[in-house]
Amino acid sequence: MDDSLLLVTVAAAALVVGAAAGWAAHAAVARRRLDREQSFFGLPDGSECVLVTHRDSTSAHWSIPRHDALALLGLASVVETCGAHAEVAPHDTGLQGFGARTEFCVGDPTAHRRLAAHLANLLPGVAVHPGDEHGFGRGTFAVGGSTYRMEPGAVEYVLLARLTAVESGRPVFLAAGQRPVTHRAAVRHLVRNRARLARKYGADGQFCLLLKVVNSQAYGPDVVELVADVTKAALAPAEPKGHRAGV
Repeated sequence: MDDSLLLVTVAAAALVVGAAAGWAAHAAVARRRLDREQSFFGLPDGSECVLVTHRDSTSAHWSIPRHDALALLGLASVVETCGAHAEVAPHDTGLQGFGARTEFCVGDPTAHRRLAAHLANLLPGVAVHPGDEHGFGRGTFAVGGSTYRMEPGAVEYVLLARLTAVESGRPVFLAAGQRPVTHRAAVRHLVRNRARLARKYGADGQFCLLLKVVNSQAYGPDVVELVADVTKAALAPAEPKGHRAGV
């Protein structure tokens, strides 16, 4: 074999080895990324989860409000990426307790029974105003000594939470908002920032974020601001009725 042919052979072999090593490294990075995502969402290969949503009160049949349906589609892409399987269930049907499988609970806590139960049991430091007889103040959040009342179409709030109800159990994700567009905004924030949230709070961590949706009348769910991390206040036991700070 002359020198030219030897050089070509060696170069080709080096290219093959380099390509194989690069592919293996890329596959390993992708696998680690997927492992972290599966751990954060509690969705190992072949696992089951449930997406719990509203019934559309304006429809004679069971249907899902448009923004809630789009929010569920965003979650469905995550479930598929993780190699898991999802069931969609309305909020007012009997479901098992939490922790056995990952749950995504999306909706308005003043009308969503299961979401309201999760807030009461898992986030006792959050209060949601049911509104007066005219509906004024409906959906106003109170947490950490502050209240957050919506201005429809201009400023609306939503709570995005990851909670672990029982030790070693699967997580419960909540998107509890004042209007359907806020539910979609919260899910989009979760999906887009899942890697950052997993790094900040850990694969088994809990968090509760208060998000503000700005000018949804013009921008839909696209303009979202983080108001505060209210995890500590939301997880704290609620003050007894009639109690006032400093009294």
